[in-house]
Amino acid sequence: MRRLKLSRILDTLPERLTLARQQKMPHQDFLLLVLQDEASRRDGQAAGLRAQKGQLDPKAQLEAWDETAKVSFDKTLLNELASLRFLDTHHNALIVGPVGVGKTFLAHALGHVACRRGHSVLAQPMDKVLKAMRHARLTNSHEQELRRFLGVDLLIVDDFCLDSMDAQESRDAYEILTERHRRGSVIVTSNRGPDEWLATFADPIRAQSAIDRFANSAFDLVIEGESYRSRLKPALARTA
Repeated sequence: MRRLKLSRILDTLPERLTLARQQKMPHQDFLLLVLQDEASRRDGQAAGLRAQKGQLDPKAQLEAWDETAKVSFDKTLLNELASLRFLDTHHNALIVGPVGVGKTFLAHALGHVACRRGHSVLAQPMDKVLKAMRHARLTNSHEQELRRFLGVDLLIVDDFCLDSMDAQESRDAYEILTERHRRGSVIVTSNRGPDEWLATFADPIRAQSAIDRFANSAFDLVIEGESYRSRLKPALARTA
């Protein structure tokens, strides 16, 4: 097993042997079960590495969503997004709502689903995207940095159009959105709807072009409700 780099099978081999004896499992079924354990382990490890490389929040998993949160959204649409069919058709997703309702959580959770299905993902707040592009120009690595945002199967941009952009930042945002149009999918989270994005761009022509391309190929998941963060506020434990 060590020579074949299968030594991790030893972690589950004793319990699989016990199960095989108890159920009088045929040899070929036992072999298939053991190899399936190893395949699942490697798939899980690869998904974890993709999520780590993509800078996803490890706690943001769909199964960890708190159903008691006082928010409302179209769960049928969320299930459709979780199927990842929008990735196959190179469509986008917009998750919009007020502060603290779980927009980033759901975006990263969809990113984890994509990682488990073998897709490459990159998640970044919008301000970090723009800072990275600005720094890349200073180090003559602009094309390389742009490829980092264009080369993944799924790009997640958090807090889109939160702040006003200068002329260079507007060009960078325009370039990323237009270059990914019909070539790769983007999930955007924002406190503002697309009708408010135009005012944050320095160049209205580029803004209209980028927003039109993105918005007309995006599913809109609107979240309404109260901020969840107030429930996470620390408090002194009550003593007996």
